[in-house]
Amino acid sequence: MAVISIVDAPMADVRDMYMAHAALRREFRLLPQLIRDVASGDAARAAVVGAHAELVCRILHTHHEGEDLLLWPKLLQRGGEEAASIVPMMEEQHHAIDRAHAETTGLLSGWRSSGRGGEELAGAFEVLLAVLLAHMATEEKWVLPLAEKHVTAAEWRELGEHGMAALPKSELPLAFGMAMYEGDPAVVKAVLSHAPLPVRLLVPVIGRRRYAAHARRVHGTTRPARMGTTLG
Repeated sequence: MAVISIVDAPMADVRDMYMAHAALRREFRLLPQLIRDVASGDAARAAVVGAHAELVCRILHTHHEGEDLLLWPKLLQRGGEEAASIVPMMEEQHHAIDRAHAETTGLLSGWRSSGRGGEELAGAFEVLLAVLLAHMATEEKWVLPLAEKHVTAAEWRELGEHGMAALPKSELPLAFGMAMYEGDPAVVKAVLSHAPLPVRLLVPVIGRRRYAAHARRVHGTTRPARMGTTLG
């Protein structure tokens, strides 16, 4: 397969993908225990945790849908044998994640309304977490370096635009706050660099506040556990 070069175009800044992955790792790692901590039959608390679980599942689905539609085809077209050897693995991992995702979402609605069946749901989220962690580690090691070489900055922004278009506008500040919680301020600034000035100024403030309020309601703290830490 021939390698297609892109000349005189700024290339992808993939740092935002690490920021998105950190948020997914954090929220999916915390979910099984959050579910187990809900007393059986406590439908009110299950509704709160369940709404959060549904949100992060929806963000994950949208994130991977964008890669399927916008990233894999470009890498296969331009990345030569290196892409040809890794993209099919990424696609298969997405299929495995989709299967685990379907299992969790199938159990989630019943638990969310009744507070019953939490142990089965927590176990399903642990399966999803395992395949998701393996996928993100592989993607960071092999795919992101390829994207830096073969995807333009404008094409990379299309991934973020796809995610924003797929989520309700009312959820966007929370989703952004969730991502920027562990994000490098320089990366946050870069992500917003093409947005209008009011958006660049307001979204970080609103997102931070929205996630803090959400985290207090869901995790019981405005500072949920970061990578490798305990709840504070």
